[in-house]
Amino acid sequence: MLRRLRDWLDRALSPRAPAPPAPADLEAPGAEPPEAPAPPGADDIVVMPIEDAIDLHTFAPRDVASVVEEYLHEAQQRGFREVRLIHGRGKGVQRRIVRSVLSRHPAVDGFRDAPASRGGWGATVVWLKAAGDAPP
Repeated sequence: MLRRLRDWLDRALSPRAPAPPAPADLEAPGAEPPEAPAPPGADDIVVMPIEDAIDLHTFAPRDVASVVEEYLHEAQQRGFREVRLIHGRGKGVQRRIVRSVLSRHPAVDGFRDAPASRGGWGATVVWLKAAGDAPP
């Protein structure tokens, strides 16, 4: 503790001293350091607007299936009958994940590659059943 106090005094008395720490910052012997704020993590909830297209590039691959499932459910509830899922071309991993979800999702009436003007095989166009047509 004496070393910390000495370091603090050296900084406080130097010509370009930063603001002195608040008295709470000076620790008592045996006191635990204050907890730093938690960094943003995987458990943070992100609210996204539901539109007629979603770009899946911003999601971690492990989250794509659950994001697509929830997006389809919300899009159907909001009355969308056609949506576009942008998964990219790449090696086709995201595309396979997306297609796997689409093939078993109760809200999906059909799907196919997007036309070239809307992303080609880097995106999938999905037709949704009306909100009352699919079980929740």
